Amino acid sequence: MPEKVVIVGAGIGGLACAMRLAHAGCDVTVLESAKAPGGKMRTVPSPAGPVDAGPTVLTLRPVFAALFDACGTSLDTEVTLDPLPVLARHHWEDGASLDLFPDADRSADAIGTMAGATAARQFRRFHARTARLFDAFEAPMMQAADPGPHGMARVVARDPALLPAMAPGRTLDGLLRRSFDDPRLRQLFGRYATYVGGDPARVPALLALVWQAESRGVWAVRGGMHRLARAMQAVAERAGARFRFGSRADRIEVQGGRVTAVRCADGRHAADRVVFNGDPRALRTGLLGDAAAATVPEAAVSPRSLSAFVWSFAARPAGRAPEHHNVFFARRPNSEFAEIAAGRLPADPTLYVCAQDRGGAAPEGPERFEIIVNGPPRDATRPDPEEAETCRRTTFDRLAWMGLRFDPTPDVTALTTPEGFAALFPASRGALYGLSPRGMTAAFRRPRARTALPGLYLAGGGTHPGAGVPMAATSGRLAAEAILADRVSTSPSRRTAMPGGMSTASPRTGSAPSR
Repeated sequence: MPEKVVIVGAGIGGLACAMRLAHAGCDVTVLESAKAPGGKMRTVPSPAGPVDAGPTVLTLRPVFAALFDACGTSLDTEVTLDPLPVLARHHWEDGASLDLFPDADRSADAIGTMAGATAARQFRRFHARTARLFDAFEAPMMQAADPGPHGMARVVARDPALLPAMAPGRTLDGLLRRSFDDPRLRQLFGRYATYVGGDPARVPALLALVWQAESRGVWAVRGGMHRLARAMQAVAERAGARFRFGSRADRIEVQGGRVTAVRCADGRHAADRVVFNGDPRALRTGLLGDAAAATVPEAAVSPRSLSAFVWSFAARPAGRAPEHHNVFFARRPNSEFAEIAAGRLPADPTLYVCAQDRGGAAPEGPERFEIIVNGPPRDATRPDPEEAETCRRTTFDRLAWMGLRFDPTPDVTALTTPEGFAALFPASRGALYGLSPRGMTAAFRRPRARTALPGLYLAGGGTHPGAGVPMAATSGRLAAEAILADRVSTSPSRRTAMPGGMSTASPRTGSAPSR
């Protein structure tokens, strides 16, 4: 009989894992507390249709192409992807504007036009440096199941010239100060630290390679990013996976030192293996039982990454013509991070604007927009109405001053706050990227797919290899590969989960008698 695998969470990591396991013949059930798949790749309704309220575009397309190919179909068969001719359009208070492109030569020419020939040469050197780092570390570090400092050392030993390119001991901000004379370019490339939830002055210089993930191409999923999640669900279902939406897991049951089931309000789901596709801090804090909590050390989930204030709405834009990706930079570079570290909404934030329906000709009628303002992680408490109104004025007054206006200007009902994200994703504190990437060892402290509890595996942006849609999908692949490898390396006799047995307590059931 096929092994029963229960996946807790239908985020991108859980969906990728479900696809691979169902295609391999496992009996897969996916439990998801929301009404739709995608996790943070969620939408909110608007008069113009569902608006993305999470990730906005697809990068590292080969990750998804390989995933769909491995499941007997193709990415292009399941979704329609539109390559964006402009990676992002950037605006500064001095009136300067800069488009970057998937072609590094075009980007260098654009930088030369804005900032001069020296800036263009500096960009070419920076681009070559980050490309070399990305190519060197993608397979042995980002795609490997259990990378570590020794693995990194082996890569450097094979190519010693990588060591100075990594700028060991230096922060990303420090590297950029040495790489670019123009402060606007330091501000632009420092922003890539926020794509993994960090402050450029506190993350290692090696994270400069995040630029490469975007420079190698950006694709819009036609209809919105949620279409990708739906397509992944469909592929898994065609292979036999079952999805139960509106089903929140309460605890992971353990018997004889290994997992046996997942308990929900609607019943008990027996399992030979369980994949937790959620923030590992939910396990660490005991939301799914004491045995699961012991598998995640505190250093793997703390300190927390950035959160955000996210606007999702439909309106007619006026003034500056937006591209799909748009960045409106703060007056004072990186000033927002000190306020975020103090737990406050930044007074002078950099604003990311996604014009979801752009990428070609301007559509008629209201368009769908998502605006992201970096913010501090917080617990799931009631949002402060005064802060929400301040965020509204800060966001839309600033954009109007820089030439982009909206009709109508959305009210605070279109805003998701850090407290709102904390409520949506239990125990996350609203941190959208899990563990903070600060410090040289952060990448090695993330939990891996296998845990110390037999039968329990992890997937998602809080797990290795980290945040971002391609990385979350990779985590799902790594969890599936671990399960398939463990399945063939253990006894072929099917383990029997007896009714009853021991159950690990959760905060909601800790006072109840054991089963």
